[in-house]
Amino acid sequence: MRPASLLRLCALAVLWGSNFLFIKVAVERLSPAEVVLGRMALGAVVLLAVVVARRVALPRRAGMWAHLAFMALLANLVPYFLFGWGEQRITSGLAGVLNATTPLFTLVIVALSGSGERLTVSRVGGLALGFAGVLVLVAPWRAGSLGGELPGQVACLVAAACYAVSFVWTRRFLTGRGYPTLALAGAQLGASVVLLGLASPLVLRDPVSLTPRVAAAMLALGVLGTGIAYLLYYRLLADEGATATSTVTYLLPVVAVALGVLVLGEPLAWNLFAGTAVVLTGVALSEGRLTRAARDRGAEAGREGADRPAAAGPAAHDPAGACAPPGPPVG
Repeated sequence: MRPASLLRLCALAVLWGSNFLFIKVAVERLSPAEVVLGRMALGAVVLLAVVVARRVALPRRAGMWAHLAFMALLANLVPYFLFGWGEQRITSGLAGVLNATTPLFTLVIVALSGSGERLTVSRVGGLALGFAGVLVLVAPWRAGSLGGELPGQVACLVAAACYAVSFVWTRRFLTGRGYPTLALAGAQLGASVVLLGLASPLVLRDPVSLTPRVAAAMLALGVLGTGIAYLLYYRLLADEGATATSTVTYLLPVVAVALGVLVLGEPLAWNLFAGTAVVLTGVALSEGRLTRAARDRGAEAGREGADRPAAAGPAAHDPAGACAPPGPPVG
């Protein structure tokens, strides 16, 4: 990865990883639905402004807008609400780690959807290891763990599963249709705002009570963690491809846990540390990253043994937008 792309990847990890901190602060005074509406409105303003400035054409077919509306529910409104609701009951760091289970759910849903992707032994082992890490995070042996915290943990896991379904849906119905991913993302966020605005008389009944701390968290969550982060995401996709960009998955939980501990004073229990390591190892194994790294090291050793000039490893570069969802999976 080029130095400029590496800096963007680190910036993206910080922005997305800090979202869980901002959500935790925002739900101190706002309902989860209010947080979602504010976040989506601010993010949509940023993205649609860029779409207009770059003169990117939005979709016009009614069928495409129907898919985008469904994606707005599945990839934005429902999971964002669930993370907000969940963080009223669990720490922001734990929510960030549970978000990292999205690739595990994606692999399960891809296998169940009959898309032809085979579940190899290493992938099944990665799935088993990853979900064992979730069990360590939930820690059912702790007194009271199956009471107050469990609903919040389940909500965050359901949100991660929503992202997984949306990823599969995107690959099947949205990508490869001739629309730039930036246009799809802007249209999806715009559809999210419209849908939530229509439902606002039902879900936004409480008076809004903003403090400077909460207002700053909402601005950061909407403008930086949603709008600017999406732009970084698509720039990385264009420059490095989907496979390299997806490595941000391994950085988000680290940022979320670190900010939760340093800024909010959240406890760093042993099971959070151990569960995070087990989940990320399971994700890496299920995605084939560990076996691919071993093959690359073996190939490099073979080239050196044959006294041939070193060659670059196989490029894991997917065309931007070939498998990337218009709404990146992050809480």
